[in-house]
Amino acid sequence: MKTLNLKRINKPIKISQIKYFDKRGYFQEIFLKKNFKLDIKFTAIARSKKNVIRGLHFQLKNKQTKLIHVVQGKILDVVVNLKKNSRNFGKVSHFLLSEGEMLFIPKFYAHGYECLSKNCSVYYHLENYRDAKNESGIQYNDKKLKIKWKTKKPILSKRDTSHLSFSEFKKKYKSL
Repeated sequence: MKTLNLKRINKPIKISQIKYFDKRGYFQEIFLKKNFKLDIKFTAIARSKKNVIRGLHFQLKNKQTKLIHVVQGKILDVVVNLKKNSRNFGKVSHFLLSEGEMLFIPKFYAHGYECLSKNCSVYYHLENYRDAKNESGIQYNDKKLKIKWKTKKPILSKRDTSHLSFSEFKKKYKSL
């Protein structure tokens, strides 16, 4: 794999890596620091069932650059640019990710995803530690963002149903 200096990339990018197949299955290297130039401090896993939507999450302080890796299943990954001085402020990007694929997300984006398969397992590799006091989010179904989720009846956490609208975010925080 070619080295990616992700510190110099300011937009989300999908990353495909080589899988080495044989009769047993496959082997895949997930994270080599020399290939990504990221200082990963924290890794977490989320397991979801079909029609679960998680997000749109971000941290107000101690912002997190993320490397999302789909371990099992298929997801629709959605990111929203929250950097006010960016010409793409408020722009929504969608990425279909399958097992073994990754998405790099810079620290000034809100992030969420929908599980499209029976089950999904997703690793989060993060440059900053989780900071519960500074966690926030934007409503997954905000009308202004016009996100086209696949499911009409999502399964959501209580927290994800109480996030700010994008308009409220702009009034309250202006930007990340």
